Amino acid sequence: MASVSISCPSCSATDGVVRNGKSTAGHQRYLCSHCRKTWQLQFTYTASQPGTHQKIIDMAMNGVGCRATARIM
Repeated sequence: MASVSISCPSCSATDGVVRNGKSTAGHQRYLCSHCRKTWQLQFTYTASQPGTHQKIIDMAMNGVGCRATARIM
């Protein structure tokens, strides 16, 4: 069986990451024993994905309105 090395997005530790139950949507949650942060790999809420905030800022700086940004996202 192959093992996948998962690193903490907060402190980048790989040795202290343990499974920590499931979310309400059924996705696996993880816990970092070094910084005590929890996260999941699959997001159900689009705004939680990395890079979404920067995309919204780029659209606003290029003159895209709020409603158009919401349609695109």
